[in-house]
Amino acid sequence: MNWYQKEILLNPKSRGFHLITDEIIKQIPELKKIKIGTAHIFIKHTSASLTLNENADPTVRIDLENHFNKLAAENQPYYRHNTEGSDDMPAHIKSVIIGNNLLIPITNGKLNLGIWQGIYLCEHRNHGGSRKIVITIMGEE
Repeated sequence: MNWYQKEILLNPKSRGFHLITDEIIKQIPELKKIKIGTAHIFIKHTSASLTLNENADPTVRIDLENHFNKLAAENQPYYRHNTEGSDDMPAHIKSVIIGNNLLIPITNGKLNLGIWQGIYLCEHRNHGGSRKIVITIMGEE
């Protein structure tokens, strides 16, 4: 059993749901060595999240952003955590709902995703900045 771990930095993205599968794969060449295993992908932030979803139709990402903006609306009178802006507390709520990590099988040197699946960075802040991702790969070469 072999282990690899790497911390990568994603370029800043605008608020919304962003397909980052290729960006991640490019930064983990070790993936190609693994015949069977898993990749654990973890985001080191509390105002952004990771998920798997539709990789073909970009309107899915727009619809998700619109829905989550209604689900966790800004400027609610009961929010106390707002010193960093009106998007701050809603970003934390969205992050809790969506989650901070993914576990994806690896088969023959590739992430074994469904044909329509892609990895999303869910950026919940208006100006979130660069995002740190830790990728841990475990598997047989």
